Amino acid sequence: MREQTLLAFDYGTRKIGVAIGNTLTGQARPLEILEPGTRVRRFAEIERLLQDWQPDRVIVGLPLTLDGQEQYASLRCRRFANQLHGRFGVEVVLVDERGSSMEAQQLLGNNALDDAMAAAVILQRYLDAQSVPADQPLPQTTR
Repeated sequence: MREQTLLAFDYGTRKIGVAIGNTLTGQARPLEILEPGTRVRRFAEIERLLQDWQPDRVIVGLPLTLDGQEQYASLRCRRFANQLHGRFGVEVVLVDERGSSMEAQQLLGNNALDDAMAAAVILQRYLDAQSVPADQPLPQTTR
C-alpha cells in the first residue's frame, strides 16, 4: 500500500481545527486553526489547504454523546463532511471525536487554543485504528 496524506478537521461553527498526517509514519500533527467567519471564506480556506497538501483522504471528527448516540452537533458535522465530498470530490471518513478536546488540553498542558491539537487527536485515532490487524479489536477511544 502506498503512503497516503491525510487531512483532519475538528469542525466547529466558529473555529475549525486542522491536522495533517500520513500513513507512512502513522503520525498526526496539528496544522492550524481556521476562523473563517463566513461560509464562503470557510470553503476558500479549506480549498487552499486541499490544494497545498493534496490529501488522499479527509477525516472529520464526529461528536457523539458519552453513550455513543448522535446529537445536533453530529448532524452539523455530517453536513460539513458531505459538503467537503460534494464540493471537492475528496473521500471523507467520520471518526468518533469523544473526548478529543480534553485529550488535546492534556497534551498541551493548558487551556490554550486546542482545536488543531484536537484534530490531531482525531486523526491519530484513525491512523492507530488502521494499523490494528483485522483479527484484533480496535483500540478504545478516550472518553
